[in-house]
Amino acid sequence: MVTQMKLSPKKVAKAQELGLNAMVCIGEPLEVREAGETFGFLKTQLDGFKGSVSDWSKIVIAYEPVWAIGTGKTATPEMANETHQYIRSWMSENVSPDEAEKMRIQYGGSVNAKNAMGLIS
Repeated sequence: MVTQMKLSPKKVAKAQELGLNAMVCIGEPLEVREAGETFGFLKTQLDGFKGSVSDWSKIVIAYEPVWAIGTGKTATPEMANETHQYIRSWMSENVSPDEAEKMRIQYGGSVNAKNAMGLIS
């Protein structure tokens, strides 16, 4: 059984208190991706730090699937795009459509010279 990764709402809150920008990294293990439960997993992560944010303009969300970090595996551009769309949709529903539009969402996880252009586009 895969357990939820721990985000640190306290660190997000402290960064907000100090006026710092914070990059919040979220992502799922391979078992979750293969079970088709990525969005539910990400929702739990997003819900977990939402209450710590007072200024969304100082937050960047990085989607970094755990299974792609340092493994040489990478999400396809389609996987990254659908996941980014989910994150933006969550933002729209749980924060505001305006903040969702402005949110910077990045992909991180084994980006290299061969796959960078596909992921950028």
